[in-house]
Amino acid sequence: MSGKEMLQIAKINKVNIDATHLILDFCIEFGIKRLVYVSSYNVVFGGKEIVNGDETLPYLPLDNHTDPYSRSKAVAEHLVLNYNGRNFRENGGCLYSCAVRPAAVYGPGENRLFRRMVNYAKLGLLLAKVGDANVKTDWVYVDNLVHGSPANTFKFIRPLLESLEYHLPKSSLSVPLALVLGKICQAFYTILYPLLNISWLPQPLILPAEVYQVFFIFCPKSFAFHLQQGANSTPFALVIGVTHYFSSQKAEKELGYGPKVSTQEGMAAMITYWKDRKRRNIDGPTIYAWLFCVFGLSGLFAVNFLPDIGPVPFLRTIALFIFRSMSNLQIASGVVAIAHSLEAIFAWFLAKRVDPANATGWFWQTLLIATFSLRLLFKRAGPAVN
Repeated sequence: MSGKEMLQIAKINKVNIDATHLILDFCIEFGIKRLVYVSSYNVVFGGKEIVNGDETLPYLPLDNHTDPYSRSKAVAEHLVLNYNGRNFRENGGCLYSCAVRPAAVYGPGENRLFRRMVNYAKLGLLLAKVGDANVKTDWVYVDNLVHGSPANTFKFIRPLLESLEYHLPKSSLSVPLALVLGKICQAFYTILYPLLNISWLPQPLILPAEVYQVFFIFCPKSFAFHLQQGANSTPFALVIGVTHYFSSQKAEKELGYGPKVSTQEGMAAMITYWKDRKRRNIDGPTIYAWLFCVFGLSGLFAVNFLPDIGPVPFLRTIALFIFRSMSNLQIASGVVAIAHSLEAIFAWFLAKRVDPANATGWFWQTLLIATFSLRLLFKRAGPAVN
């Protein structure tokens, strides 16, 4: 879990604790013999370095968790393990339960953390790295579940972003400063709590828990497998600011486990998936291009047609300083409007040839941001333009 969903405490507890309790009671009532609970590495990780962690690590005290999601997973895991060996209500026999502790899992179709990260990169909002190149975390491909490779998060995701022609930031942000930014974002989104379920409300840049946990992406190398009667386990985790990864040695030794997909194969599958997804959707420029065009067009409209209210007189003064007269300003505004319209019409016809499913979208985007959109369409068209 990441982003604004981490702030919805009541919903988190209802899903992770209450629903888990119902499932356990259902198993006892109807004689379900085995239950594997997907927990989280956060039940043992609290921001301190972990290297080749295993099942012997103690639980993190509930009061020390940095977010309600991690706390709820710890409570739910305790429930699951306490039900291990509990007798059924009828027909004899008992429930065998265990918990696996992955961090977020990556693979084609993962639609939360990677989408958030790719969207930030697309908009130019990957402003800084948190931590340094020596920080390592676990990454697990969905088909492996309990096995990954510890790696620096930003080095791990670099091939994906570069294949999409996006770039990682070069600047770095210290963990303390990232925590300050996270707390500011958390306070702002807490005020907006009633609106968190609204789809158009963007995700926060970062939250305090994400500084220590996996921000943007995830991929654990191990996983925690706990049994109270006959244990098998191996935890896994990942973080931006703090090294923490786990060993899958116990699963390999006791269960004969081995990864089905290598790290390289997993990343290749992700690259193929996201490149195809990018081709099927309209590409857009960075947030800075959007702001330039939206504010620029709004400013031209205001100084030409609105009365002297609010900031309009100040904007009109700046415009007259640049264009020297209202007539010159009106001519320039007309040229801009015509240029945007012609580029939008051209974009529509070109898109009908190279991306017909999104032709209408290309028209409206180009009408608003003109060249910034059109050059992306030219890039997609490639040789087809000729």
